Amino acid sequence: MKTGTDLRTGQIDVAGVATAVIDTGTPAGATAPPVLLLHGSGPGVTAAANWRPVIPALGADRRVIAPDQLGFGGTATGEARTYGRAAWTDHALALLDTLGVGTVDIIGNSMGGAVALSMAVARPGAVRRIVAMGSMGVAMPLPAGLDAVWGYTPGTEQMRHVIGLFAHNRGLITDDLVEMRYQASLNPPVRDSWQAMFPAPRQRWVDDLALPGAELGSVRAPVLLVHGRDDQVVPWRVSSAPLLDLLPDSRLHVLSSCGHWTMIEKTAEFLAVVQQFLVP
Repeated sequence: MKTGTDLRTGQIDVAGVATAVIDTGTPAGATAPPVLLLHGSGPGVTAAANWRPVIPALGADRRVIAPDQLGFGGTATGEARTYGRAAWTDHALALLDTLGVGTVDIIGNSMGGAVALSMAVARPGAVRRIVAMGSMGVAMPLPAGLDAVWGYTPGTEQMRHVIGLFAHNRGLITDDLVEMRYQASLNPPVRDSWQAMFPAPRQRWVDDLALPGAELGSVRAPVLLVHGRDDQVVPWRVSSAPLLDLLPDSRLHVLSSCGHWTMIEKTAEFLAVVQQFLVP
């Protein structure tokens, strides 16, 4: 039985895919279901890099499950495979099955928000509540910032530019962070998977991650949309604003002086809003 918060990443077999996952928290006596954390699609991303600031707080009173999604981090193999919303959704649902988890709350970042919504459509009973932050999942033109992120090729200055798009707070763009993410993007399986994931023209990958209006209208789980007002990667007016209209049970929290990394730039405010929403 887990007795605390542990940020170490383990590995389990998920439908034949060796999957890196953080599985932590304190489930004994918990009244809420586990929370599943789904990271975004930035180069060099891992669950630990995306969620490290918030896992300890979330894991204080519930189980936290944070995988590296298919093709990313420790789950990347570099082998030829099909990526996209269907593949990421199937992998996340198979993870729940492997862990024997029936119902979860989901916090999804960017691409992960689209996957969370897709999971709620595919298996409504598995998803109690959704937090979609800086989320994709709705039809929109390819944002210039996202095009630049998905067009990343390994290089220190290229990574500095990408992180500059993610973060409104320039103080977060440290040499150490740039180097860490750059080195992560050089790992051969990660590099090869990344090259296969979002080739140009990239509008088609935005379209792939967009749920049709009928699917969004079928989502019965309450959804909290969280967005940085100054997000250059997935601007809130073309993503969260239309999602607010299309989802049957939704609310939107916009954070000023904040970019795409709401959980990193505004950790305390993010947690205050999210934890209140996720109260059983």
